[in-house]
Amino acid sequence: MAENKREASAAARSSDPRASRSQQRHRQRSVFQYITILFAAALVLLLYTFMMERRQFELQKEQDRANISDLQKQSTSAVQRLEQLIAENDALKDQLEEEKAQLDALQDRHDQLEADYNLSEQANISLEQETEALEHLCLLERAYSQKKYNQCREIIQQMGEQLPNYLPPASALGEDQPSPAARYQEIYDKVMK
Repeated sequence: MAENKREASAAARSSDPRASRSQQRHRQRSVFQYITILFAAALVLLLYTFMMERRQFELQKEQDRANISDLQKQSTSAVQRLEQLIAENDALKDQLEEEKAQLDALQDRHDQLEADYNLSEQANISLEQETEALEHLCLLERAYSQKKYNQCREIIQQMGEQLPNYLPPASALGEDQPSPAARYQEIYDKVMK
């Protein structure tokens, strides 16, 4: 029976060529419609994908702009902070130079004061030795005027060789009076012979 149907179907096909052509056209149209629908769906999907990619691109672009803006603000802030630090550094350098100059001036003043102190110490020592020499000369003069020559010799020995060098070479009473150094030498010459 199955064979009969096939034969009938084959006979029907061969007997009606118009029916088979219309079926072929119908089939071709169906295939064409199916392909068109698939192509349209593919286009819609491509368009949707394109729109999604574009939206994603725009969002990324906005994020990049925001990041760039933040980076520019941070960069500007960093540059301003760097400029402030450079200005502070320059101010500190200037202050350091001023303080170095002050320190040098103070050191020079200290050195000058120390030199003045040393000079005054030397002058003080010289004055003390001159005073001691004058005191000995006064004692020598008194002993000489009392004709105590042994005591004069003792005083001269106490004075030693250096102390007479501190006696003033000029008289404070005037040029017509003998200087303390000259008076010592005069007494020395008379007593030590």
